[in-house]
Amino acid sequence: MADLVELFVSIGLNEQKAKETLKNEQLTAFLKQVIHEAERSGNGAVRNKEMGKLIYQLATTMKSQIRSHSSLLARYIAERKITSEVQLSAALDYLLHNPLTPVDWQALEQACGVGVIITPEEIESAVESVIKQYKEDLKKQRYKFNVGKILGEAKAKLKWADGKAVKSEVDMQILDLLGPKTEADQEKPSKQKVCQVHQIEIIAEDGHVKSFMEVMGDAVKFHKPGENYKTDGYVITPRTMELLQEHLKTVGGKVHTRFPPEPNGILHIGHAKAINFNFGYAKGMGGNCYLRYDDTNPEKEEERFFHAIRDMVEWLGYKPFKVTYASDNFEKLYECAVELIKRGHAYVCHQRPEELKGFNTPDSPWRDRPVEESLQLFEDMRKGKINEGEATLRMKTTLEEGKKDPVAYRIKFTPHHRTGDKWCIYPTYDFTHCLCDSIENITHSLCTKEFQSRRSSYYWLCNVLDMYCPVQWEYGRLNLNYTVVSKRKIAKLISEGFVRDWDDPRLFTLTALRRRGFPAEAINYFCAKVGVTMAQTVIDPIMLESCVREVLNVVAPRAMAVLEPLKVVIENFPADVTRREVTVPNFPGDESRGSHIVPFTEVVFIERSDFREDADKNYKRLAVNQPVGLRHTGFVISVDRVIKNSEGEITELRVKCNSASDAAKPKGFIHWVSEPLPCEVRLYERLFLHKNPEDSNEVPGGFLSDVNRDSLTVLSNAVVDVSVRSAKVFDRFQFERNGFFSVDPDSTPDRLVFNRTVTLKEDPGKH
Repeated sequence: MADLVELFVSIGLNEQKAKETLKNEQLTAFLKQVIHEAERSGNGAVRNKEMGKLIYQLATTMKSQIRSHSSLLARYIAERKITSEVQLSAALDYLLHNPLTPVDWQALEQACGVGVIITPEEIESAVESVIKQYKEDLKKQRYKFNVGKILGEAKAKLKWADGKAVKSEVDMQILDLLGPKTEADQEKPSKQKVCQVHQIEIIAEDGHVKSFMEVMGDAVKFHKPGENYKTDGYVITPRTMELLQEHLKTVGGKVHTRFPPEPNGILHIGHAKAINFNFGYAKGMGGNCYLRYDDTNPEKEEERFFHAIRDMVEWLGYKPFKVTYASDNFEKLYECAVELIKRGHAYVCHQRPEELKGFNTPDSPWRDRPVEESLQLFEDMRKGKINEGEATLRMKTTLEEGKKDPVAYRIKFTPHHRTGDKWCIYPTYDFTHCLCDSIENITHSLCTKEFQSRRSSYYWLCNVLDMYCPVQWEYGRLNLNYTVVSKRKIAKLISEGFVRDWDDPRLFTLTALRRRGFPAEAINYFCAKVGVTMAQTVIDPIMLESCVREVLNVVAPRAMAVLEPLKVVIENFPADVTRREVTVPNFPGDESRGSHIVPFTEVVFIERSDFREDADKNYKRLAVNQPVGLRHTGFVISVDRVIKNSEGEITELRVKCNSASDAAKPKGFIHWVSEPLPCEVRLYERLFLHKNPEDSNEVPGGFLSDVNRDSLTVLSNAVVDVSVRSAKVFDRFQFERNGFFSVDPDSTPDRLVFNRTVTLKEDPGKH
């Protein structure tokens, strides 16, 4: 350890930096290797700060796929052919574009400026021309001018010039122009608090929700089509560049992604992020995105899931470039498996499934069986001559997580929904996914973080079969508190009767969110606000609900509904008419977006909670001695009589009304309905009581024990104004003072059913 610290300090690192470097074993080994390579080339005379800085840059920035050329660049540094960071960066970039051996050293030297000498006169002339351009601004701002702008432009004119020499010349010419600094020049500028806010504008002037998906976050670092070899960890073979050229011609230089769900359940909120990322990235880059069903497990796949998946993708606003199936490639995948055996990279194994679970499993006793024997056994598997569980085809590779020889094919005597009884062997994810990506010429294989451990086998399989190899990029999953999204656990909630089906509005499946009334735009907006990061993300549902409110506030027209009605009879209703019509704006504050008419008669219904016999000073609604205004009518009502039944329950109010212009201004205004439509209203709360219902430390009894038994309240006697009479399923409204509501599919022509989507404001009790 001490020897390595001494070695790293000898090339210019301070002791703290040297010790920090030692914490990274891979970097330590490579830095040590580069130092020794440079010493061998430079006769040992490389341990100085100037060269050490370049050696450290080489060790920390050289990508793994071109590390075979480290000795070449170490020699160029030792021989002083590369003397600046700019030159070294250019050399690394050249090798990334031309990764195969032998290296064309003349082209390399030209690309990184070897032998190019920049004279002091050239530096002086270049700096002079830039300063001349900013001369007037310099005179006005003097030493408060941003000198970095001048330095940047001067260096651009002199690509291979020494940075220190350019900086020195800039300082000298500015001093010559402005003279020494004055006291005013030396005064520090007053600090001003600057707040920079990145805001996603979602509402257009016409009130519609705009598209907001943009390429952001880590996605801006992604490789361009055909430049796969530039990414970290990408494996280059003698055929890589040839295959990439063929691939580039096929995709026409466009980005191609895919969204590959398993059709064994309904998509959930986490899939919304995957849909937005895959389709949104392709769209943002002017490319295409496939919807590819990963239908390799016929035991769990159902036709309704295929339809529901596509329905949800299109509901979120995306149209697949093509709809494909992993099963489209069953014949091709089988041929690949045979070829893998022939090349000595796969074998038929008879270990039982339970023996293959977990890590550090013993090597298979059949790992080295003859190729011909594995070929015959694999054919027997295909023809149904071997029973389920008695044989698998395994690949001779190790996943990054350490799992050895993952299974490529297993036996399942289950008919497939598309291929029927043609196959009784089915490929696994580890075998199927990368090869389907290759066959479809995917440029960016975007996967969630848990598939990072499969990246090495992904590249390995494509390369050992001499097939085009896409790049796998991993990003963090999106998880929500107070929910479960596991298909198995949702199925358990359904079978145990806690929820009705996959689209129960208390779940966070996409069909459930749509049924509850969440707009697709709000879900997409939420995904954009969360962003694309490489870290796992756990979000409170409050953030999603906030996005929903923001969108619905613009797109949901207003209506009046009374959830728990109390009958009110206006005894002095104007005698000249028995019925009035009241105009209610669809969107208060924006008359251009229309209005609707509702009746107003002597009998109205108000919320039972909007009346109290005894009111305190903070109560602002109707009370025995406190009038209240009726919204949109221009009338104020005051209580005359309270009618109760034999059990003492209030059944009716008799009131007097006065014109608002003649009465004292009331403390508040309440909503009401007259000649209403009867309806059913369903109010939803969180399905689980704890943030992490799957955490045994938080919920020792398991997630089923954490179900909130009061998560659904059904109000069967609610009423709503007649403006919603023609509402269709999934239409959304803001019921004044009550929240946002959506028409449920259980509605009939005679009786509407509404789901409360979200309340008007965040419930402080949820914190």
